[in-house]
Amino acid sequence: MSTDRSIRPTRHHPETEVLTRGYDPRLSVGSVRPAVFRSSTYVFSSPESAERAFRVALGKDQATGDEDVELIYSRLSHPNAEILEDQIVPLDAGAEGAVVFNSGMAAITTVLQTLCRPGSGVVHTVPVYGGTHQLLYELLVPWGIKAVPVPAGDGPALARAIRETPDLRVVLIETPANPTLRMTDIAAAVSAGRERKDPPRIVIDNTFLGPVFQHPLELGADVCVYSATKYLAGFSDMLGGVATARDPALIAQFKGTRALLGNILQPDESWLLDSRLPTLSLRMRHQSQNATQIVEALVEHPAIENLHYPMFIDESDQQRIFESQCDHPGAVFSLEIVGGKKAAFDFLRHLQIARNAVSLGGMESLACHPATTTHSEMSEVELANAGVTDGLVRISVGIEDWRDLLNDFQAALDLI
Repeated sequence: MSTDRSIRPTRHHPETEVLTRGYDPRLSVGSVRPAVFRSSTYVFSSPESAERAFRVALGKDQATGDEDVELIYSRLSHPNAEILEDQIVPLDAGAEGAVVFNSGMAAITTVLQTLCRPGSGVVHTVPVYGGTHQLLYELLVPWGIKAVPVPAGDGPALARAIRETPDLRVVLIETPANPTLRMTDIAAAVSAGRERKDPPRIVIDNTFLGPVFQHPLELGADVCVYSATKYLAGFSDMLGGVATARDPALIAQFKGTRALLGNILQPDESWLLDSRLPTLSLRMRHQSQNATQIVEALVEHPAIENLHYPMFIDESDQQRIFESQCDHPGAVFSLEIVGGKKAAFDFLRHLQIARNAVSLGGMESLACHPATTTHSEMSEVELANAGVTDGLVRISVGIEDWRDLLNDFQAALDLI
């Protein structure tokens, strides 16, 4: 096993923990950073160790304290995954464990399949990422799970759905919502869930603000899910997913499901993602500062009908949510451009620096038209109900000089 918890007697600040926690150079011939362990299977020190490893892996026993349970097989776990999972934990305030996956969709699929059963209910905010919507309605609903959509930011409707949905197992909240940036009150959802005799698990997709700017577990949520492809990895060059939780027993359940599905993050990608974590806060803060300066300059442009960004929402309740649960508005904003789809397409066509591509959170700036790309599997009615209009363009701001990006966006808008 690659970790040695006995070498870290006290907890430090997250920026220190992410570089020191969960890795002992003595177990890697003194290498200052972890090596890549490309092995499918691992040798046991004794038959008794093998027996113990399987009992823990199958959930028959719980590992105790600083017990060094030996590795079995890389579909279950491997050194690079264990190091990565240990070093993610201090970054997500309130987390007691983490599980890594080979994509963000693998993370959310595993969480929902672990927590739900046929006949159970899932209340979810809308809009959500298109892949999540497709997972709910094309895979889980046909398997007998009832999905109950609630508009993002509608507190009374969310509380009512939590109160009235039979056999409610999960409340899935994406906040800020993709791509409208509407925010949902996490603490209020937690409070509503706790009023039930059998409280549902509150699961937050925290991809947009990441563990740097929003801390759902500290607000009482049970699970955070992340597309690590985005800000955690930060370079648009790999796929990954993460789930964190306050309850170690939940983490053990997710790992059990992951072992069955075989969707663990592979050693090379685990090593790569682990190398990106120490710069997460630095990158996100710079990108977010860029976005704020750009939005402040664009907000009055005549070609923009609406601008969606948590810091510039007029609604008092949305402002309250932002101030109570977000440390910064982040680096993603959306523009609704006058002239609908044609104008949105022309804007994308005229961009010179920002790239017309899906995804977000990378070092480079990206822009896309959600209604025809990331959310295109939704019907026209679903898009309208979610506020995803024909003129809406989602922009993920990178680390370029903000003045160059602003000139790029203004020039493209001026040509419409």
